Amino acid sequence: MEGFFFKEVPMYLDSTMLLLIPGLLLALFAQSRVKATYAKYARVPIASRLTGAETARRILRDSGNDVVQIQPVQGQLTDHYDPKSEVLRLSEGVYDTASVSAVGIAAHEAGHAMQKRDDYAPLGLRTLVGPTVRIGSTLSMPIFIIGLLMSFRPLIYAGIVLFSLTVVFSLITLPVEFNASKRAVAMLRNSGVVTTAEEEKGVRAVLNAAAWTYVAAAVGAVLQLLRLVLLARGGSRRND
Repeated sequence: MEGFFFKEVPMYLDSTMLLLIPGLLLALFAQSRVKATYAKYARVPIASRLTGAETARRILRDSGNDVVQIQPVQGQLTDHYDPKSEVLRLSEGVYDTASVSAVGIAAHEAGHAMQKRDDYAPLGLRTLVGPTVRIGSTLSMPIFIIGLLMSFRPLIYAGIVLFSLTVVFSLITLPVEFNASKRAVAMLRNSGVVTTAEEEKGVRAVLNAAAWTYVAAAVGAVLQLLRLVLLARGGSRRND
């Protein structure tokens, strides 16, 4: 059994790992871009002088959505909307800051709240499959590797199927995030939070930079799934 283990592990750590490099580079690019863009426009004050929290309240109120609670949350870029509890949480640098970055991020999360109110189908689907995907993403790789070590095809395929849920989730996330950003810009303009072309340009830059992180996650997930399939096919040929 010991010899078998050391014979099979290199099969997982083989040249197919090269497939992951483009996704890793894209993820690093996306993270550096979003941090740099956020930092740049966090130093640009918004003429309306509204903080992120005030922005979210105004644009949601003007859009006829009064049920969402707005709360601060610790950390940087930890902003998120919880559709189940109808709570919009804004990070420390967004909640009480009146900058282009703050209002852009706050409006994006408010866009998710409007998706919930409007029964936006992709958001509903993402919320529905989220718990299953979290379990699948945790179990997929251990199950897949055990299947490789034991040369047991059902476990290998089970690992691939579970990981494919992560890919589906990443792909569903793309239209959800793009639509939230589109709603954000429109709401900021309609509510008078953004009053100049330069401010709107800055908001769009922040939101576009953030969008790259979701694109990178989707690309990385697809490449990892392709790698698992290639590993499974390689193991099958060796066992024939």
